[in-house]
Amino acid sequence: MRGHGGRGGHGANPYADDTRDVKGALIRLARMLGTEKLRIFLAVTLMFFAALGTALSPKFLGDATNVIVDGMQADGVDYSALARVLGFVVGLYAMSAITNFTAGIFIRQTVQNLGYRLRAAAQAKIDRLSLSWLDSQPRGDLLSRVTNDVDNITQTLMQTLNQVIMSTYSLIGILALMIWISPSLTFMTLIVLPLGIVALLLILKNARPQFRLQWAKTGEVSSIVEESFTGLDVVTAYGLEEEFEDIFDEANQGLYEAGYKGQFISQLAQPTMGFVANIGFVIVAVMGGLQVINGQLTIGGMQAFIQYSRQLNQPVSTLASMASMLQSGAASGERIFDFLDVEEMEVDSKTDYRDLIPKDQLEGTIAFENVEFSYEEGIPVINGLSLSVAKGDQIAIVGPTGAGKTTLVNLLMRFYEIDGGRITLDDVSTREFSKDSLRTEIGMVLQDTWLFEGTIEENIAFGKDGATHEDVVAAAQATGVDRLVRQLPDGYDTKINDEGGNISAGEKQLLTIARAYLSDPAVLILDEATSSVDTRTEMLVQRAMNELREGRTSFVIAHRLSTIRDADLIIVMVDGDVVEQGTHETLLAHHGAYYDLYQSQFSGPGQTEF
Repeated sequence: MRGHGGRGGHGANPYADDTRDVKGALIRLARMLGTEKLRIFLAVTLMFFAALGTALSPKFLGDATNVIVDGMQADGVDYSALARVLGFVVGLYAMSAITNFTAGIFIRQTVQNLGYRLRAAAQAKIDRLSLSWLDSQPRGDLLSRVTNDVDNITQTLMQTLNQVIMSTYSLIGILALMIWISPSLTFMTLIVLPLGIVALLLILKNARPQFRLQWAKTGEVSSIVEESFTGLDVVTAYGLEEEFEDIFDEANQGLYEAGYKGQFISQLAQPTMGFVANIGFVIVAVMGGLQVINGQLTIGGMQAFIQYSRQLNQPVSTLASMASMLQSGAASGERIFDFLDVEEMEVDSKTDYRDLIPKDQLEGTIAFENVEFSYEEGIPVINGLSLSVAKGDQIAIVGPTGAGKTTLVNLLMRFYEIDGGRITLDDVSTREFSKDSLRTEIGMVLQDTWLFEGTIEENIAFGKDGATHEDVVAAAQATGVDRLVRQLPDGYDTKINDEGGNISAGEKQLLTIARAYLSDPAVLILDEATSSVDTRTEMLVQRAMNELREGRTSFVIAHRLSTIRDADLIIVMVDGDVVEQGTHETLLAHHGAYYDLYQSQFSGPGQTEF
């Protein structure tokens, strides 16, 4: 299917930078977290006390055991001393719980702020990328990076940061106390630890590519779902539901396999470290018992050491498990940073158009001077185009599909940057002022309409900042929308969805025309704006367009030649070149390319629209 294979295909990585590694992604995430220094400092400090309380508790419980053993061997147990020790242990546990809970609050705030900044950075990045680059990417994959991958990063960090810091503190504290109790037993406990570390590194190395593939497959599935949803009418009309199901099943199976393999391999870490820890525990049980018999270690000390040897497994296993989780988060980090590192458009001028030419002096004369442009290097689309348009002229652009008609107006709007020559507005190069100020002076009505979820009034008012209800009604009346809107039960408060599915195609087009009218542009671009309306509505639109074009320079991309007979100048484009220009009558009399186009539409059954 064209949709499935377009824009580089779903399976391809459009960011093409597989050289990035987990370490690099984690370092960049750590740098972003560095902006939350105060919260991180508070969290780390609180977790130190939480880990300290957890680590000291077994040692004091061992002291409590010694109080009991010593008392049984003497005149009786000193219950007062025992109560003091146990009370102190309870206090340690309470301190550990409170400080750990409070630290968790700071960690959650820090991570959520990171997610907020990543999403904001991604949105700002989109605004700085060229339209040509965005057009070449799978939309679903891009959306997945901004949503799914950022969510995965925040969820991963939420679960791992607290655990990693606490486990690190606990590991250091437990090892220190084990050495304090018995250096020789500690050495024997740790002698098998390098085996576990080597096994852990091998596990993480094999899990990493699976997690990277998992999130790439997530983007692929998102792309397919996005295409099937936005193209639902076409899919249903052509009976392609089963084909889309097959495509989705294939991608979904790939996602399942990558996710399963990644989780399976990573989950080997914890039992592997548990196995290693149990070997160490056996050594402690045997050698510790011998030391107690030989008087080298008290029973309480042995009890505490056994607890520590078992506790040692927890932070080690937790760190192993968190390392596996970080593989998934880092894979998402690679994807979002790959996107954030995409080369941006050149820095736009900050000059406002009105700083060069005041609004009351704006005329709208436009010139293309030897303009060159290509979407792909070496494949020209516009070849040395030169064209002059006077103030208030209506320019019609005609030609076969692929001739460069829409490209011409896209260059004027600076959706794409030209490769050579220059385009001027009122004798000023469009590169000399900002794109925003340029586009405020150009109204554009496209063949493919776009409406957002909101009321009819909000969609029309979108064309002008601060538009009042009266402004919206005036624009609607001028473009023939008012009559249609008042027939609806809620009038201008009628809610429409983002696809405009609850109003007709013609009504959607009329709303976009009213929006353009409200913006009061100096230059107007109509890309076959009446193609989606019926004959009666077309008459209303044409009447509104005549009023809208009054005193304004306008470009009309025409497929139906009947709509541009009265144009001041008709430009005929073929393969990126202007091959003819003139009025309707003069071009017909010339018997050239325009004459052939006209005859193909109005002379016989082989009628064609361009």
